[in-house]
Amino acid sequence: MFTRPDETYNNIRKRSLEQWLSEMEQHSDVAVRGGVKLTREYVEHLENEILRLKQECKLKDEYLKKMSKR
Repeated sequence: MFTRPDETYNNIRKRSLEQWLSEMEQHSDVAVRGGVKLTREYVEHLENEILRLKQECKLKDEYLKKMSKR
């Protein structure tokens, strides 16, 4: 039986990153403040890529199950 993995660590890590980025938005250096937006966009891109790869893997798994039943 498959159980969903505990995401507690990942949730804490994500909240910690968001808190740190929020603090960096208040930084006096313009380059640091600009980097916050770039970092958020990059993290979003990575999350989307992870989701895409999970879906691709699921599709491959379904295909392989069908092929193994032949």
